[in-house]
Amino acid sequence: MARKQTRKADSLPLVAMDLGSDSVRALAARRIAPDLFQILGVEERPQKQGNVCIEQGIITQSSNAGYVIAEILKLLANRIGEVELPMAFITVGGQSMQIAAVHSRRDQARKKEISQELLDEMERECKQKIELHNPDVAVLGLVPSFFKLDGVEQDEVPSPEQRAALVEAHYTAFCGRKVMDTQLQKSFSQAGRVIEHSFVRPEALLSTFATCDGNHVLLNGCAVLDFGAQTTTFTAYKGGQYLINKVIPKGGYHITRMLEQQGLDFATAEVLKKRFGCASPKCLEKVVRLRIPASPELGGDFVISTQELAEAIELKLQEILTPVWEELKKVENRISTLYLTGGGSMLQGLAEYIQSQTAVKVQYGAHNLLLHRDTEDKYLSPQYTSLIGTILLGQDFRDSHKDQLVQKPGFFEKMKESTLDMFIDQQ
Repeated sequence: MARKQTRKADSLPLVAMDLGSDSVRALAARRIAPDLFQILGVEERPQKQGNVCIEQGIITQSSNAGYVIAEILKLLANRIGEVELPMAFITVGGQSMQIAAVHSRRDQARKKEISQELLDEMERECKQKIELHNPDVAVLGLVPSFFKLDGVEQDEVPSPEQRAALVEAHYTAFCGRKVMDTQLQKSFSQAGRVIEHSFVRPEALLSTFATCDGNHVLLNGCAVLDFGAQTTTFTAYKGGQYLINKVIPKGGYHITRMLEQQGLDFATAEVLKKRFGCASPKCLEKVVRLRIPASPELGGDFVISTQELAEAIELKLQEILTPVWEELKKVENRISTLYLTGGGSMLQGLAEYIQSQTAVKVQYGAHNLLLHRDTEDKYLSPQYTSLIGTILLGQDFRDSHKDQLVQKPGFFEKMKESTLDMFIDQQ
């Protein structure tokens, strides 16, 4: 039987993967200073029409997803001169994700150090509490809210130098359908790769914005509107607590689909939206009339003005964002900033349109301060923010789990999973 290969985790570059509905991306980086990273390489594979394996943040075909994961990590390894990249950090999200408060308590009998092993054990207990009582639910991520050491509350994770007899850990659990976690694990096993650690997408984004703008944004209260391809997520946070995490099963693709129904093919509709689309007619600098070839079925030309295009997009935006306005009203008096991010947030005039709907300050979330000054401009785009946030959290994880080894699935284990996936995907 083949022996499992082991390697020290921190000997490898940091690798983050974003399993998005529009494309799968992988980014490799290394830390060059505290909270400062250099991108070593990026690989991306768009999902093709008719061969989609990830929808609304959920893997629908683990064997296909596994193939994509293996292919991208192999290409990324070649790009950066590594023999192999056996593992990656990932962020998870999805339509069914909800939040719940959970805590764990440990009495150490006497005042002594608070080890990482103890904290990991308390996290596992919190995860098990929820999953044992809810068999169809998986805890996708646990984010610390606060800790109590001998009755004294603190927001920070206890350091190895701190000592206490009674330790309490309070977390926000991000939960989703169990199939989300099952399919994710199968996909990486199919790829012959390991998930070094997973984080929830809101944590990656908020950690990035707090690092760039200062932790006061978390204390004062802030929200994130993550406008993706197939989902839009609204998260509100203040002083250690997640107030709201609302996932709307609509995103930028739904605007494209609306334009496609006017007689364009999907690719042309997507280009039209990105180049000439605007969130509202009020945001237009000038009106231009456009003539575009229609789909082969209809023939002829598709003619529309940027005014008409903006009016159509605004109607669809109202439909997508109405649930966001309802949630935003609940927390407007508790937050000071609303961050925009995600690939769909690059729609022209979106920030101005959202600002017209709320008194809360609206701005794009940035991650440029986490990257070396020579980083290419394209990697400063909002569609890469989640990946950079994953790198940031991944480095924190390695710092607190030194000397960790990674075990790659053995040959027979991979064959067993591959066979199982073939049957599952065909059903």
